Amino acid sequence: MRRAGAAVTLAAGGVMAMAPGVAAATPTPAAAYNKACGTGYKVVNQVNIGKAGTTYLTYNPATGKNCAVTIRSAPGPAAHMYVWVQRDDTRDYADDDGYYRSYAGPVYLAAKGYCVSWGGVIADESAGKSGTNCGRTTR
Repeated sequence: MRRAGAAVTLAAGGVMAMAPGVAAATPTPAAAYNKACGTGYKVVNQVNIGKAGTTYLTYNPATGKNCAVTIRSAPGPAAHMYVWVQRDDTRDYADDDGYYRSYAGPVYLAAKGYCVSWGGVIADESAGKSGTNCGRTTR
């Protein structure tokens, strides 16, 4: 876990379209959740990254941790992928940045009872959400 600094702020602010508190129907995911976060983690939120894939936010009530993973719609040659999750009150975050064939992450962050911001990148497309899942453990 790292302290957030300019890198996350730039990554989140410059390329992510975020609207806190906006309620909308959850669109059909571009990529299915692959259970990469492990046992006990349930999907609590998601955001499509265009048609390239989906970033999932999961939560495990037993551990109090969130987990995020960015999954491509169709595995293929390695492409730049990024996934991140940040606790809004402390700016602590976890991320994974690299060239992957199918998914980036999983990344884990203790955030029980706190709002989180999170998102992902696949090639030249990105998406994320800000200030979500404030203390919610289920949908």
